Amino acid sequence: MSQLKHRNEERAVRPSKSFALDRTGGKLMGVCSGIARYFGIDVTWVRIGFVAGTLLGFGSFILIYLAIGLIAD
Repeated sequence: MSQLKHRNEERAVRPSKSFALDRTGGKLMGVCSGIARYFGIDVTWVRIGFVAGTLLGFGSFILIYLAIGLIAD
């Protein structure tokens, strides 16, 4: 029985990766900074993506940004 308990303790369970807003590194609501931290990329690329998506998508990315900011809060 003690061996079984010891075996279970050896296998550490990692917490799953979860998304969270990064208010300290963020400019407006921390959405772009949180996305960049989640995917491990530079926040500048995420911001450029949101600006390009907003311009090319006729403002739809503004709604997506606000939805993420309000839901993830």
